Amino acid sequence: MRGTRATMGFLLATLGALAGTAAMAATTVVTADRMLDVLAGKYVDKPAIVVVDGRINAVLTQGAAAIPPDATHIDLPGHTLLPGLIDMHVHLAADARIDGYHSLDYTDSFWVAVGVANAKSMLEAGFTTVRNVGSANYADVGIKQAVEGGYVPGPRIVPATYLLGATGGHCDETEGLPPSYAVVLSPGVADGPEAFRLLVRKVHKYGAEVIKLCVTGGVLSRTDTAGAQQMSYDEIKAAVDEAHRLGLKVAAHAHGLSGINDCLRAGCDTIEHASLADEESFALAKQHGAWFSMDIYDDDYILAEGPKNGMFEESLAKERAIGLKQRQTFRAAYNAGVKMIFGTDNGAVFPAGQNALQFAKMVEWGMPPLEAIRAATRNAAQALGREGDVGAIEVGRYGDFVAVKGDPLHDIRLLEHPAAVIKGGERVR
Repeated sequence: MRGTRATMGFLLATLGALAGTAAMAATTVVTADRMLDVLAGKYVDKPAIVVVDGRINAVLTQGAAAIPPDATHIDLPGHTLLPGLIDMHVHLAADARIDGYHSLDYTDSFWVAVGVANAKSMLEAGFTTVRNVGSANYADVGIKQAVEGGYVPGPRIVPATYLLGATGGHCDETEGLPPSYAVVLSPGVADGPEAFRLLVRKVHKYGAEVIKLCVTGGVLSRTDTAGAQQMSYDEIKAAVDEAHRLGLKVAAHAHGLSGINDCLRAGCDTIEHASLADEESFALAKQHGAWFSMDIYDDDYILAEGPKNGMFEESLAKERAIGLKQRQTFRAAYNAGVKMIFGTDNGAVFPAGQNALQFAKMVEWGMPPLEAIRAATRNAAQALGREGDVGAIEVGRYGDFVAVKGDPLHDIRLLEHPAAVIKGGERVR
């Protein structure tokens, strides 16, 4: 009883102090039935979370006994509160429903407008932070600036700007077109270590906060082989060294084994897709501290909807060949102790805002619900190098939350339909 009174006294003192400063600072108190502490891996009953000027000021555990008169109170009875979710692999300026040659029907600026709509959809789905791993014309930087300026709603965006890859590779925008249509080279294409070093400097100059390399072929590119390596080790290493010198992380698109392993040896921070990784890859990932970002929901959507959306038959054939193998690799990698983050390819491969559909696939293929949630919160924040900002409900981090009605550790699919989303202490409408 004495401990309860002491805690309540601390709560009242804290909220009372906030009442005195509410006129000078925007204060929100969020209450719910319980909160998932992803750092400790346990539930906390009756939390009262105080957010001041967008960041968490206090995390209390006895409920809000008194709310400062000038504070906003967001009460979520019957709900479970989680940290705002993080998707580490999205493409905002893309639409999975427009594929193949159909995409040529639209002018360049159309995709920026699509990105604005997609940003809103992802935020409303509970993803308060996204890492955009590639968009043309620096669209992701522009959308980020519009969100931060209050012009449009959206999540916190970590932009990569252009995808960087080799001539004729997965990220060559003129891939599949005849020479007469490829007079202007793709801005993200380079050949040779020094050329890649220069590209890293260029995209960093114009707003990249992460570097995305296209090291192997892919599924959605038409003329290459998904597993074929397209960048040499020396090219990868030059790009990684330059990015790290500038303080940037490197995300590497790599389906094939040799490309994955060269990326790991070169120091890439995250491996995107990692479809054909093996035991050596797992050992290298653990040795170098790399993370796997495996988009294992995509197979369902591509094979069901790809033909309707104009996807190239060559891409569908590659997905049929690689989809199941990727899921088997996901299970093996998790069991081997590889660090995992949540990345979906949302926007480019399936419609924006449906990011959370991947949680159920992660659980189906062997990851416990708590670890699937951590992949999209604690782990993602660590991989971003932004543990002080996002990824957990902890003092000092942003007041970003998602609430569900029920127990997501019992039913992970609750995350597909959040009851409330809060970003920086403000409820998303």
